[in-house]
Amino acid sequence: GAPRYINTFSWIIVLITHSPLISAERLARLSWRARRGLLENDLILKKFFKVHTHLSEDDAHGLESLFDLPDNELLELFLGQKEPEGALVQPQVLQVLEKIRNV
Repeated sequence: GAPRYINTFSWIIVLITHSPLISAERLARLSWRARRGLLENDLILKKFFKVHTHLSEDDAHGLESLFDLPDNELLELFLGQKEPEGALVQPQVLQVLEKIRNV
């Protein structure tokens, strides 16, 4: 009946939203890559990495996509002055961007 369907659906959501954690080495590489040309981006990302000491594969993928952007575009996304467009509209990017904005 319905309870079984709800439990199955909840389990699927858990599987989709919880990816494995990345290694400490990969976290350190991401933190290093987070160094930017704009002081504002550096401060935002430094705070993010201080709060989020463990990141999932999804978070790492989202960060890598964001780090490909020019500094000014990245800052606009961080501050909510702009929303992701095109190839950036993917769950991993949206998820990590929300975490960055809420730090």
